[in-house]
Amino acid sequence: MAQRLSRNGQINEIIKCGKDPVYFMNKYLKIQHPMKGLIPFKTFPFQDDCVKEFNDNRFNIILKSRQLGLSTLVAAYSVWQAIFYKEKNILIIATKLAVAQNFIRKVKTYIKSMPKWLLVPTITANNKQQVEFSNGSQIKAVPTSEDAGRSEALSLLIVDEAAFVRNFDELWMGLYPTLSTGGRAILLSTPNGVGGQYHEIYTKAERKENKFNPIKLMWDVHPERDDDWFNKETKNMSQKQVAQELLCDFASSGDTFLTNEVLEKIRLTTKSPIEKSGPEYNVWYWEYPLEGVNYVCSADIARGDSGDYSAFHIINTKDNSIAVEYKGKIPPDHFASLLYDIARRFNNAVICPENNAYGYSVLTKLKDLAYKNIYFNSEKEKYKFLYGDGTNIGKAGFTTSKESKEKILANFEESLRNSRLKTYSQRLYTELKTFVWNGKKVGAMKGYNDDLIMSLAIGCWITDSNSSSYNVEQIKQADSLLKGMEVNNTQAKDTIMSPFYTNRHNVVNPFIPVYMPDNKFSGKEITKKNPLGDLSWLIGK
Repeated sequence: MAQRLSRNGQINEIIKCGKDPVYFMNKYLKIQHPMKGLIPFKTFPFQDDCVKEFNDNRFNIILKSRQLGLSTLVAAYSVWQAIFYKEKNILIIATKLAVAQNFIRKVKTYIKSMPKWLLVPTITANNKQQVEFSNGSQIKAVPTSEDAGRSEALSLLIVDEAAFVRNFDELWMGLYPTLSTGGRAILLSTPNGVGGQYHEIYTKAERKENKFNPIKLMWDVHPERDDDWFNKETKNMSQKQVAQELLCDFASSGDTFLTNEVLEKIRLTTKSPIEKSGPEYNVWYWEYPLEGVNYVCSADIARGDSGDYSAFHIINTKDNSIAVEYKGKIPPDHFASLLYDIARRFNNAVICPENNAYGYSVLTKLKDLAYKNIYFNSEKEKYKFLYGDGTNIGKAGFTTSKESKEKILANFEESLRNSRLKTYSQRLYTELKTFVWNGKKVGAMKGYNDDLIMSLAIGCWITDSNSSSYNVEQIKQADSLLKGMEVNNTQAKDTIMSPFYTNRHNVVNPFIPVYMPDNKFSGKEITKKNPLGDLSWLIGK
């Protein structure tokens, strides 16, 4: 039986509890255990440290493993604040109504477990989502909504599982002003992939770029967990579940397009450009033009004044490395001029923009600038553009459809996973971290963009495609094959000479001599017009 305290003893205990929340929790609060029923709340050292951080820092953000008792801890901290301090307006925002109501149940369990003399203020209102006290303090828990807490001046805001709160970025924008009078905030969650407001706040807190104090609680902070426990728990868990539930790993916990291993490999290859120039210094160079190297210039084009960016890449087709990258907001006609200047500098690189509405404007401008080395999917259309009046420019570039997007992204993923494509850009890495699966579709998370990804995926497809004439290795193989055809014991008059080899040194010659065997045409030379014209450009000069 607990020792009865004298009046002075009770007053001393009230003062001691008001000064020390950890003492208050361990001495007087009880929790509802799922197996053991109502038991005393005995905090672990890491929980004591968290309470100290709550007191010492106005804003706290917690990245945590599962089942560490943090929701139980912050509920107890809320009770301590409301009972021992006047006019404390405490709001808890949960992912759904049931979670909010469960939080209030924990609060009520604590209050019921306290001796009556310790509960100095009386309860004036009590329902499933709110408890109010005679000292003006209140604890309220609500599910996520657009206007949650907007009209209140808050003393303490707690957002439970913040990474999973729908539209948390918009919610936080409305909630932050409610703390302007000195309110405090505790955001806690397990990770839910990269991107989003919670991830942004936490990563900035780690870099000391905001006012939040970051607290990271891995699975092993719990004193009752060891390697055997971890191995047992993870035996039937997926990599994503382990990352999300136990390892506090943002990248592996989400449905990112690339696995964490590939993202980490890309992160390790990032390096500063050797030059930044162009509009607003957004043209980044990692390589200057190399003599004898073929380059591909792929581009994703936006209007220039909206949320999306225009982007392009210069790809060295000899080693599949990124030589140049651009990302910025620029009008399509200015973007075309920029592509023209960079592509000419890089050995008249093949330009392949996405063929959308703005892409057509870029292609038309490139035609007006008399740029010839533009990508056509059809060799026949390429011929018409080069040797006709060029009115088919609308058929140039890469046409993006649901099917073609799936193909180029699958190829892009495989190229990055197998390190066939060499990337160095921090900007690209940042986009890849927020490029995620949403059901069966893949795209940038809300508030982020994927312009560099789409530009590079197009370029990667062009250089990798078996039908492409821009792959240097394929050109070398074709050239070697044709040269091998030179050495032949058969007389020239008895062979059909390859039009590629016969005309390889002629720039424009639509008439190709064809030699047929004597037993068919008596060795007479027949002049035949090739409908595609000179195709020597396929293998280079």
